[in-house]
Amino acid sequence: MDIKIINDKNNALLNRRELNLTVTFDGATPSRDDVKGKIAAMLTVPLELVIVQKIENEFGKQELKAYIKIYEDEARMKQVEEAYVLERNKLPEPEVVEEEEEEETPAEE
Repeated sequence: MDIKIINDKNNALLNRRELNLTVTFDGATPSRDDVKGKIAAMLTVPLELVIVQKIENEFGKQELKAYIKIYEDEARMKQVEEAYVLERNKLPEPEVVEEEEEEETPAEE
């Protein structure tokens, strides 16, 4: 996955950066979480403060256009963003693997 930033704007009023970017990829279309993780790593920002607002993919192209918002703090992000956008960009919770207790079978006599 290769990311090219088209436009990088600092929105001081809302305490965020707004990015328009183009993502080229091979194979399957990358998920919202994949794009979010790559942007956070590329710009060295916390993953929790990155919002993927929109991803558009044209039919037959191995390229998509995305609109990303990177907030300075979580409180401002929750104040500005709609609830459905926050839900859509929520990080997946790590799965807790519970060990299955072995059932003791009574010994046959």
